[in-house]
Amino acid sequence: MDFTPTEDQAEARDLAARIFADLATHERLRAAGTGSDPELWKALCGAGLVAAVAELGLLGLVLLLEEQGRTTAQVPYAASCVYGQLTIAAHGTDDQRARLLPGIGDGSVVVAGAFPAQQGVRPSARGGLSGTVPVVPWLRDATHVLVADAGRQLWLVPLGVGTGTGTRIEEVELTAPWSAGRLVLDEAPAEILGSGPGPDSGPDVYADVLATARTAFAGLQAGVCAGSLARVVAHTNTREQFGRPLATRQAVQLRAADAHMDTEAIRVTAYEAAWRRDAGLPYATHALTAAWWASEAGQRVVHTGQHLHGGAGADVGHPVHRHFLWGRQLDAYLGSGSEVLQELGELIASGS
Repeated sequence: MDFTPTEDQAEARDLAARIFADLATHERLRAAGTGSDPELWKALCGAGLVAAVAELGLLGLVLLLEEQGRTTAQVPYAASCVYGQLTIAAHGTDDQRARLLPGIGDGSVVVAGAFPAQQGVRPSARGGLSGTVPVVPWLRDATHVLVADAGRQLWLVPLGVGTGTGTRIEEVELTAPWSAGRLVLDEAPAEILGSGPGPDSGPDVYADVLATARTAFAGLQAGVCAGSLARVVAHTNTREQFGRPLATRQAVQLRAADAHMDTEAIRVTAYEAAWRRDAGLPYATHALTAAWWASEAGQRVVHTGQHLHGGAGADVGHPVHRHFLWGRQLDAYLGSGSEVLQELGELIASGS
């Protein structure tokens, strides 16, 4: 295994870091409220950082999402790259790739993901899709949503003007400001991802997309935790108590050290799962391992970040509080620690 970024991956990561640092500032995030930042999204797409994911692979995307997580930048980057760019490139038909990938790359098409599979969503005999998905992150920004139905079949549902009366979006607020919505489908127009039932669709593809998403969002969590920890270092080195910086206190050092080790565990497990996918190797158990670390260790790190800021950490307007909100949202998204641990155990026991 070699997780050293390629030259292209390193250049893309550095460019993303500059764009996020310049545009995802505390002031701009505060002004955005719970919505996304269209100017930042335009800058990312204009720099080719969405289209480039097709060549950079999942490991490249994980590197880019780390940079987003450091700043908690409010754009649908992870969702559109995972559920749109990577999924359609890997599992879509030639027509779907030709029709959707250029728009995803330039940002005019944004894909959200209704994942995990929704038991209440089912296709009808007339070819429409019906049911309710309680929460879909970034749905309010999306032009399309990738829906996993009760049978783990994947569907692309167009949103917005001209999609008919079968689709309704209701605004929902999550712990983190992810422009989420409730998706209500009533004989909604939809197309199967890929060529229909068979090896190019169905449960096997669902499992691959879910594993890809878990790996990508683990990379995002690694960045959220790294950003929280960086704020801890800055705060405890400058904040004095009884004539000494907080960072000189052994209890503070131990908490920060534990948070650093947890962050590295999230990062390395996400890197390994992403690298294996890009190399064409089995990675289902590795994706679950990364998801477990992202959930269990992630919530520990963001709690530490808030705790070591003292009273300032309890201020909802403080930058570290956003890391706390993102970390807790990512802790539960796509399966909490106990859920993915059970799934991992069952997968290992089955010998798959």
